[in-house]
Amino acid sequence: MSDKNNYKKETILARAAIEDDIQYGAVIAPIHVTSTFTFDGVGNSRHYNYTRSGNPTRDKLGDAISSIENGAGCIVTSSGMSAILLSFHLIKQGDLIIAPHDCYGATFRLLNSYNDNGFFKVEFVNQTDEKALDEAFAKKPALILIETPSNPLLRVTDIKDICRRAKEVGALTVADNTFLSPVLQNPIDLGADVVVHSTTKYINGHSDVIGGCAIASTPELYEKLEWWGNNLGLTGAPLDSYLTLRGLRTIELRVKHQEETAQKIVEFLDNHPKVKKVNYPGLKSHKGHELAKAQQSGFGAMLSFEIDTDLDGISKFIEKINLFSLANSLGATESLIAHPATMTHSMMTDEARKNAGISDSLIRLSIGLEHSQDLINNLDEGLENV
Repeated sequence: MSDKNNYKKETILARAAIEDDIQYGAVIAPIHVTSTFTFDGVGNSRHYNYTRSGNPTRDKLGDAISSIENGAGCIVTSSGMSAILLSFHLIKQGDLIIAPHDCYGATFRLLNSYNDNGFFKVEFVNQTDEKALDEAFAKKPALILIETPSNPLLRVTDIKDICRRAKEVGALTVADNTFLSPVLQNPIDLGADVVVHSTTKYINGHSDVIGGCAIASTPELYEKLEWWGNNLGLTGAPLDSYLTLRGLRTIELRVKHQEETAQKIVEFLDNHPKVKKVNYPGLKSHKGHELAKAQQSGFGAMLSFEIDTDLDGISKFIEKINLFSLANSLGATESLIAHPATMTHSMMTDEARKNAGISDSLIRLSIGLEHSQDLINNLDEGLENV
């Protein structure tokens, strides 16, 4: 394949690791499930020597993701959380990290744990609040973690502005792009130093692999991430990489179809009398709508909404839902429903959830590939049961 920079994302994805088997001419690249590789004599290591350090199957996936995120290189990790953890090794002990106050629950738990153990200092800040950001940057943080749209409230953070502020104080920016995928947002183009994904979600897209990745904006950052990934043993397995690469090839088709369906569902929910509020950047009433239009190439297939009921009513609603699987995760071919307060964000304290705006009546949806009208009818049935 000639210079990938000359091709659109669809072409890069369709041709990723295609026809590069020089041994047998296989169209699809083989899976290198070996744990180790032979040396070509004493003291003469080949390109690969041990799969923790490097593996051709994993590298094919990393190259493909890096290409569509416009990065300088990608480290494929064992999970999304290990990708986030890997990025934290770019700073020093005692440094300050500024994170979103409404970030993913497991990220919140990880940051709190490291803060409590003295590895580094952490402050959770509403990154859509100018005054809060001014105060945070005045403290000279070393790393800013961005999550936009946020999980589960889909608040939109100005990536360009955060990255500009970070550069002024010498801080690194790490953007979690899991919710939108590289199809709909490219934070490196907006100034981010590192982009992380839970590849479990849209990149793989089939709910059968746990994985993550960290994409560096420069060769220097990539070299550091690669060293730490090997040093910590955070790198992903070959078979998982193969499955994820297979899923990645169809991400453009999946995400665009899921987004179309999400928009129809949002319109239905936004006009339903039992729904108090819908959180989706595609709504003109959404506080971050204009910003989302500017920095995203679509509004995505994730949404959340509040039902005018209590926890018992939420249970009754979910009991009637059969086309949405009640499960933690997102971005797959099947639609998923989650109750953040008791699921994805249950590890946060009641006070932290309240501060983030995550109420007991909040529901999060990940829209899959089912027919839009079937999903709408199912949601309507559930709401009638409240």
